[in-house]
Amino acid sequence: MRILSRSPKPSGIEGAAWKNFEHSGDMGIWGKRGDMIVHQAEPYNAEPPPGALVDLVTPLDTFYGRNHAPIPRVDGASWRLRVDGTVDRPLELSLDELRRRFPERKVLATLQCAGNRRADLMEFRDIPGQVPWGPGAISTAWWTGVSLADVLTEAGLQAEAAHIAFTGADVSQDTDPPQPFGASIPVAKATSSEVLLAWAMNDQALPVAHGAPLRAVVPGYIGARSVKWLQRITAQTEPSDNYFQWEYSLLPPEAGPDEAGPGDGITLGPVVIHIAILRPGKGAQLRSGPTEVTGVAFAGDDRTVKRVDVSADGGTTWVHADLNAPDNPWTWQHWRATLTLPAGETEVLARAWDSAAAVQPESPATVWNPKGYANNAWGRLHLTCDR
Repeated sequence: MRILSRSPKPSGIEGAAWKNFEHSGDMGIWGKRGDMIVHQAEPYNAEPPPGALVDLVTPLDTFYGRNHAPIPRVDGASWRLRVDGTVDRPLELSLDELRRRFPERKVLATLQCAGNRRADLMEFRDIPGQVPWGPGAISTAWWTGVSLADVLTEAGLQAEAAHIAFTGADVSQDTDPPQPFGASIPVAKATSSEVLLAWAMNDQALPVAHGAPLRAVVPGYIGARSVKWLQRITAQTEPSDNYFQWEYSLLPPEAGPDEAGPGDGITLGPVVIHIAILRPGKGAQLRSGPTEVTGVAFAGDDRTVKRVDVSADGGTTWVHADLNAPDNPWTWQHWRATLTLPAGETEVLARAWDSAAAVQPESPATVWNPKGYANNAWGRLHLTCDR
């Protein structure tokens, strides 16, 4: 496999920051909309404004980007996927062979960064060195590819295999020595019908910024397990020893994140129940009185959201929001409610229950952790309304 060089430097971007960027007309870098909130240019980490997420399917130019390394450009002609480990028949497959040998499948699925809404935790207590994600590190797309389960069956998955590891082409400098991004998921999840090896997104060829020519899509799990620019799939008896497998762990509040290592904390897999307020936006100019509030909720794993409540009086009274039915267990659900907002300052609260009757904790203080992962506290939006 060969990694191609990047595009020439676009005009208007100076110094080292231009490297690995792509521009398209008046859009932002990597073909994204111009109003993306870019937390880091290199590696590219950006989210859309919350109000851009009101549709069931997220346009490609709006879908969030989370990376730990420069975005590679992989030569699709020479690219091969290697499948090995505890299998009877190791495979090496081109993209054309994947398309010809396995049935095509399509899944609508939401991906969410484990650090989504980290900024809310940072308001409670600082989290140095981490991306201050707002509520926009979540998006939904149609993914087209082949079932990972079908490929593992062809390879002859052995009985002792307990985990399926992925290795990407993006090489992170966060590790010493640098290593490709990687992760693993349990065999039970890997052999579920919803897990794909995807080459298309919203019926278009997978964009470079989202993992072309092939990526894993693991619905219901944190986005870090859906490894992009996929090069290798390995069946093994233990979880991946890749740095990013255990880096995405939930540590206790007193832990030192720089001293943590494999085995410390709770390794993250299924998404915990989540909610976000999309509209009104933060800092919106509003008048008091009846106001529609809209948002999104996501249960994660194979659960669904069953109820959303919204309050404008500190939780003294709650309004049951209208909640869209999920397209399947792996997609977000949009909700809306009309609240009577008072003049002056107020705080809108939102909370959700899932199909296992789990409800979100009230305060960011109860879920704060030194890496800022899995913030599933109530959604909160501070507003000021004129009379």
